[in-house]
Amino acid sequence: MEQSKPVHHSINYIEFPVSDMAETKRFYAAAFGWTFNDYGPDYAGVVTQGREVGGFRREERVTAGGPLVVLYSNDLTASLARVREAGCLAQEPYDFPGGRRFHFNDPNGNELAVWSDK
Repeated sequence: MEQSKPVHHSINYIEFPVSDMAETKRFYAAAFGWTFNDYGPDYAGVVTQGREVGGFRREERVTAGGPLVVLYSNDLTASLARVREAGCLAQEPYDFPGGRRFHFNDPNGNELAVWSDK
């Protein structure tokens, strides 16, 4: 797996707190095709586009709130369908400056959004 060179002052890696590692990995694999590097039972690295971009760290309790992670999609309708098929409720897409997007809560209660300019 090739790692890209870090860029000064850019977001390099995002970690999500999770309470159920197996369900979290199942959901993200089904919804977005992510794969994982397992570093023991309490941590899994998130791999997409051939590089590790974040991770899931097991916590006893996950508190909602915090930064909103926004993913990009080439096909918002297909992404919405995959999120729902993977078992999460998602808002209907809405217009915002620059495109359309929807929000959803993952199996741990973390809120994310998906947007598209198409």
